[in-house]
Parts: sequence; structure tokens; C-alpha cells
Amino acid sequence: MINSSAGSDDAEVAIAGARAGADVVRTLYGQRLTRVDKGDGDFATAADIQAEQAILDVIRTARPEDAVLGEEGGRHGAADAERRWLVDPLCGTLNYAVGSMLVAVNVALRGGAAAVADPFSGEVFGTDGTSAWVRQDGADAPLVPTPATQLVDVNLDPPFPGAPGFRAVDLLAHPDFSARFRPRVVSTTLALAWVAAGKRAAYVTDGGDLSGSVHFAAGIALCRAAGCVVTGIDGAPLGQAGRGLLAAADADTHGQLMSMIRGGG
Repeated sequence: MINSSAGSDDAEVAIAGARAGADVVRTLYGQRLTRVDKGDGDFATAADIQAEQAILDVIRTARPEDAVLGEEGGRHGAADAERRWLVDPLCGTLNYAVGSMLVAVNVALRGGAAAVADPFSGEVFGTDGTSAWVRQDGADAPLVPTPATQLVDVNLDPPFPGAPGFRAVDLLAHPDFSARFRPRVVSTTLALAWVAAGKRAAYVTDGGDLSGSVHFAAGIALCRAAGCVVTGIDGAPLGQAGRGLLAAADADTHGQLMSMIRGGG
């Protein structure tokens, strides 16, 4: 089982929440679901909304004093609460809506424990903020990042705030990229958990400060606890002045990708 630490109880809450959301996502998969238009081509489905409610029920029961920021329902709890959970109940909604199983359920306590569930593989990736592991069929195994696959997941979804200085398509077109890596595009932050688990060598996305994003917080926590190199696409630490995200299995992979990004800019 997981290592005993101050964050272990919070990790179990995160895992329970992610599992509850994943159960909903898996149960509703393949059904004709109501869509809620969120503007700019974005939408939620009934699965997003019901999964978030299932996660909220877990957190409210276990941590009634904590606040929650949900992708669909917004803020819950006291505005001045010291502890805030970040919940993305279905990352990869468009994938899900067209029948793809490439989705993730993300639950993170800001600055602490986190969990990412794959509803269809049954894997739940967890961290107490210090160590990171994957749980499946009741057994835990440590996450061990490695660049061995040479697969780099690149987020190509708009908008592209870094353009023209950084465009993901330019990175893919860089001659050194095709010589060293193979691109993948899964359009879900499940790919971040895969970096921590050694299934991907790296993950790259444009954007602003993603450290407090409901979409990215859980995956970032997993990668950090597993020992990955995590920065912005400008090489700077994540934070309010940050730009996007580059999570790499090791320093060499991170350095190679940063060289391409800077060269392409």
C-alpha cells in the first residue's frame, strides 16, 4: 500500500473521489447524453456534471470544511478556506462524446495530494505530495518515469496564446523532434499521468499559469512527486508568470525539448 505520510489520508480522499467520478464516466459511456454549451465550441455532457457531483459528495463527506473548485459547478465552500480541492470530472469531453475512451478524472488538493483515474483501464494514479504510485486491482506500484518510449504528447487544442513565439505544430515540424521522438495527441491530461508512469517521455502544452488549473493540477502533482522535470514552455518554474507546461521524464529529455522550443521560437 502507499507510504505513510502526512498527506496519506488526503491521498485516499483524492483517490476515492477520482474513483467515484470514474464510475460515473464509465457507466454513462456510449449513451446519448445531454450537452451543455459553454461557448467557444466547448461543452459539457451529463457525464461531466454527474461525475463532478459524485466527486463533490466524497470530498464533502470526508473534508466538510474544505473548499472545492469544480470545472462544471465552480466554487463551493468558504472563500477564505485554507484548503481547496481542484476537480476536473472528465478531461477529454470531446473524446468521450465521440466514443473515445481517452479521458481522465482529475482530483487535486492544491499544494498537496492528488489522483488521476483512467475510467476504462481501472488505473488510479495517486500522490500524497511526496511519493507517487498507481493503484489497480487493490495493489499499488510506484510510478517510475522513463523516456524509453520516446513518445511525446503535444496538446494541439486551441487557443494558442503563445503564438507566434511558440506553436506546437512548429515543435512537431522541428527536424530534431522527428529524429529523437514520436508525437502523440490524445487531447486529455491523462497523458501527464502517463509521463509519471513511464508511458510517455514528455508532455507539452501552451497556455498561461496552469499550476492552479483544474485540468492540470493533479497531473502536475503526480509528475513532480514521481521525479519528473516540470517547468513552463519557457523553462521557468510554474507560477503566475508562467507560460504553459513541459513535463519530462528526465532532465535530458527536458533539455532536448527546451532546445527545440527555443530554437523554434
